[in-house]
Amino acid sequence: MTDPPELLNAPTIGILAGMGPHSTAPFLELLLAECKRQYGAVEDIDFPPIVIRSQPTPFYTDRATDHAAMATAVRDGLQKLARNGVDYLAIACNTAHIYFDELAASVDLPLLDMVELTVSRLQAIQRVALVAARPTADAGIYQRRLLENGMTAVDLDCQADVDALLLATRTDTTPVQFAQLWSQLTRKAESASVEALVVACLDLSATVRYAVTTLPIVDASQCLAEGLVREWLERRKAASK
Repeated sequence: MTDPPELLNAPTIGILAGMGPHSTAPFLELLLAECKRQYGAVEDIDFPPIVIRSQPTPFYTDRATDHAAMATAVRDGLQKLARNGVDYLAIACNTAHIYFDELAASVDLPLLDMVELTVSRLQAIQRVALVAARPTADAGIYQRRLLENGMTAVDLDCQADVDALLLATRTDTTPVQFAQLWSQLTRKAESASVEALVVACLDLSATVRYAVTTLPIVDASQCLAEGLVREWLERRKAASK
């Protein structure tokens, strides 16, 4: 039995997710929505072949990150995913991008850079505030990339608020709780004359809908989904020639 003609030249996407576990399904929904938006996918056959590995990692909301253990866990998951017949890879986790160069070198497949994809979306913006898990914020991977692109990362002194919001994603499902926590962040950003918020945590991305603000919000998970689909379309076009 042979594959349908539509699948003969279709590249396979490899996604390392599960960091945290509850963010995996929402990210897949983002990816499928991008397929509909970018090229009008409707029928089952229209969507890309996708292999997803949900990888447990040693991340805790109440203690410092063991970066050696975290990098080992992510690298292990990425290498196992790469052996599943995929054509290119992405990691649906901002914190894992602290080790991006090491991870990219550990596999023989292209690995999309979520930080680069996100920063490239910030056009004609100078003052940016980052909303991210503490390890991502402390590592400075977004702040450095923003500076390299002529932007300023405004420190809102709000990491405790972000920590509380992240903890709520693990313990609460009450919309009013998320709305209250987001309002503390957005008020600080508006007071600091920030021009855009970058949400760089997939667990937090699922709660962005509760943020009431006039500020543009650039969601790193959305940027990664967009980049994955663009790459897939380019590869499918190249394979069909």
